[in-house]
Amino acid sequence: MSQSDRDKWDKRYQDGAYSARKHPSALLVAWLPRLIVEGKQGRAIDVACGLGRNAIYLAQHGWDVVAVDVSEVALEGLRETATSEKLAITCIQRDLEQSSHIFDGPSLKGPFDLAVMVRYTNLPLISELKNALRPGGYLLIEEHLTTDADVVGPRDPRFRVPPGALRRAAAGLEIIHYREGEVEDPDRRPAALAQLVARKR
Repeated sequence: MSQSDRDKWDKRYQDGAYSARKHPSALLVAWLPRLIVEGKQGRAIDVACGLGRNAIYLAQHGWDVVAVDVSEVALEGLRETATSEKLAITCIQRDLEQSSHIFDGPSLKGPFDLAVMVRYTNLPLISELKNALRPGGYLLIEEHLTTDADVVGPRDPRFRVPPGALRRAAAGLEIIHYREGEVEDPDRRPAALAQLVARKR
């Protein structure tokens, strides 16, 4: 990802983009209580966390969270929230297009009990997330699905996944839940999504 891309995302967050979207992913809310994790506190990584709606939800439910994003502006806002609410969230800035370097650094060393990536399209990164999970750990991913319908999300087809692509990217994991189609977001806007919950054997 170029410096101009990082600047673009920083400016979006400075201008208040996504600030009204505080609700966590409905997929995460539905499945988090069902995930069986050994020990008192699970360790999770939230990739492309943005302002941290999912990282905050995880931390509020007892998880120790590493939140990763390209935008330092977004992460600074999340750090302030984590500090004020005394949440166990570590924020780390990374170029998410450099998949092989995502886990460089001591705070990002696995294993993780849960890896979350919501509405960020980067299928090659999924193999790195699988490797970062402990045996028995979970992968929870939600991607914008290729569609001709009038739905929220990117218009550029490069930032959507074709049908079946997310399932194929999770090869080798035990797929617990998989769904493709339209859903209504908590803000009542329609979205076309591919959703996956899988477990590492």
